[in-house]
Amino acid sequence: MSSDYDPTEFIDGDFQGQKPPNPAAAPGAAFAPRAPTREEVDSKLAEAQQRLAELKRAQEELERERAGLEETRRRQREFQTGRVEMVQNLTRGLGLLEEAEFTVRREAEQMTKTLADLRDALGKIQAVNEETWKRENFNAELTRALTTLENARMEWNAARLKFPAVSGQSPEGAPGGGLPETGVRSLFSAYSFSDWCRLGFAVTWPLATVVALALIVLVVMLARR
Repeated sequence: MSSDYDPTEFIDGDFQGQKPPNPAAAPGAAFAPRAPTREEVDSKLAEAQQRLAELKRAQEELERERAGLEETRRRQREFQTGRVEMVQNLTRGLGLLEEAEFTVRREAEQMTKTLADLRDALGKIQAVNEETWKRENFNAELTRALTTLENARMEWNAARLKFPAVSGQSPEGAPGGGLPETGVRSLFSAYSFSDWCRLGFAVTWPLATVVALALIVLVVMLARR
């Protein structure tokens, strides 16, 4: 009997090959993912809510900025549209007023000339004195008087055609415009031509002042651009 002892004689190789591996000794066992804890979930939820609140604040800020830009664009469009409208209205108003002023000035000049002609004709008729006529020059004086009267009648008819008010008619041709003929004549005879001019200036100067102020405002607005 030999005294040498070999420990490998009692080891079964097949049994050793079928032994299950140790989980702790398996490769990569230390890197396996683990389930998140409740504290981690709460922390991530709070972080997500904070980010969502920041995004909402940013969205509200963008909404306010967009509303301000839209209001600015609306005001710019209103200014541009109003400027074009006012330029057109003021240009048209100035043209109409200048035309009306020219017409009134021309009529005033014609009226002044007609007044001078009527006064001259009236003076010539009043200067005729029948008592100074002699028998030898009676026919000549009568012819001269008839000629003066005919000239005065021509001046009168011309004045009636130019100015219907001379015969007591309104500018549209209606007699007196609802006033008696004597009332119209007394109205025109009560005022001189200078009085009528001052009356016309008193009526038209407020409109001229408004137009001038509108032009000044327009020029100031254009200068500030």
